[in-house]
Amino acid sequence: MVVQKRKRYKKKRYVVPVIIICLIVAIRIALPYVIKNYVNKVLADIPGYYGQVEDIDLSIIRGAYSIDGLYLKKVHANSKTPFLDFKKTDISIEWKSLLHGKIVSEIEMTQPTVIYVFEDQQLDSSEAKTEDWSKALTDLVPIDINNLTVKNGTVAFVQLTAEPSIDLHLKQVNLSATNLRNVVEKVRTLPSEIHATAISIGNGNVNLNGNLNLVKEIPDMDLSLSLENANVTALNDFTKYYAGIDFSSGSFDLFGELAIADGYLKGSFKPILKDAKLLGKEDGFLDTLWEGFVGFFKFILKNHKQNTLATKIPIEGDLNNVNTKIWPTVTRIFKNAWIKAYKGVIDDDINFEDASKGADKLIEKESKKEKRKAKQKD
Repeated sequence: MVVQKRKRYKKKRYVVPVIIICLIVAIRIALPYVIKNYVNKVLADIPGYYGQVEDIDLSIIRGAYSIDGLYLKKVHANSKTPFLDFKKTDISIEWKSLLHGKIVSEIEMTQPTVIYVFEDQQLDSSEAKTEDWSKALTDLVPIDINNLTVKNGTVAFVQLTAEPSIDLHLKQVNLSATNLRNVVEKVRTLPSEIHATAISIGNGNVNLNGNLNLVKEIPDMDLSLSLENANVTALNDFTKYYAGIDFSSGSFDLFGELAIADGYLKGSFKPILKDAKLLGKEDGFLDTLWEGFVGFFKFILKNHKQNTLATKIPIEGDLNNVNTKIWPTVTRIFKNAWIKAYKGVIDDDINFEDASKGADKLIEKESKKEKRKAKQKD
């Protein structure tokens, strides 16, 4: 009798660990499918879009999972081009932060592509709202993101119905961002720092630096941008369609500053054409006549000492009604031509406080409107 009890005890002693090991193995096998279904559900809940992921790879030891082949497309679109196409995204837990009681992730994206097809984005009336995007982001990564890295990405604006079709793109996009939070801040603050480089069409060098608060319906930001030494002939499809001119040679620079606070934007952009020449040899008579007319004014308005045509374009207002100030833009063309040529640098004369003041004025204005309406009702 005692011997039989000992045998049963020995069997239980081995059976329980085996059951536990089998459960762990089963959970490990099932987890990638569970996570994949969850990610696909989050993508499906974005109105106006549909998408999915091809595969999920899980690494329990690293505390990480990799999303392979994530894409997102418009529901109603003429083209087959996905809006988002992320080849590989690695999301991992930062163990040193976990030891201090904080759940912090690190994200590394390899060869992500974002292509904005103009015609596709205009088709659907049930557009995804900005809060849908912020919700999707926090659902996929419901923790703080200590480091976000993008390697060899691509961003493009495409207009297929233009003749010729327009393709403005950035390639070799490398980006690093720190301290991205999913907590909505009650006060205006820019907790995240961002740095990015890229190559533009015409092989120009792009640099972006600044700070932002990403997880808002309209992200707050304070950014500076420079694009230098792009071959201006790469813009010919764009300028031909919108302005009826093209270039035979020259280079293009762009320097800009942009600040947004609670949906109020304040910024400026400084385009500079250097050594630019018009009148392509293959143009027809009317094209040549128009470009000759434009070239005449270009001759008058360019700075002959620096051989540049430049201006500084201020933009300001509620993002639902942004205004470009025409008169200052025109007068600054003359300033560059006849008084002092604009320098190829970021002027650093716009900051987040400027946008915050504009947002405060807008809020005050809206508040006064509401009070007047209330008095009229009474």
